[in-house]
Amino acid sequence: MVLKPTTFHGDSLERIRDFPDDARRQVGHELYQLQKGMDPSDWKPLPTIGAGVREIRIREAFGAYRVVYIAGLGGAIHVLHAFEKKSQKTARRDLDLASTRFRHLREELKK
Repeated sequence: MVLKPTTFHGDSLERIRDFPDDARRQVGHELYQLQKGMDPSDWKPLPTIGAGVREIRIREAFGAYRVVYIAGLGGAIHVLHAFEKKSQKTARRDLDLASTRFRHLREELKK
């Protein structure tokens, strides 16, 4: 089995490393599922950021965590942003950051 490579953009890997142990382990498992070509167990599309962009949703006793990614561009999984969700609605700054990173990624892949 060939696993898709995973690329982390900006500080997304550092953000994941700051998650509590259980949430970090679950993110690792969900990314591994993506690498194998499967869907994560809990995700939703984020069409406002771009076509094909999704978020992995992690719910833990200590809080809610999100990993924004796109799979398939350039044959890889691109993790655009990771954050702890502090309220019901996702903060505009988190959506804007993921959107900016997605735009830069598309520009890089066009070169």
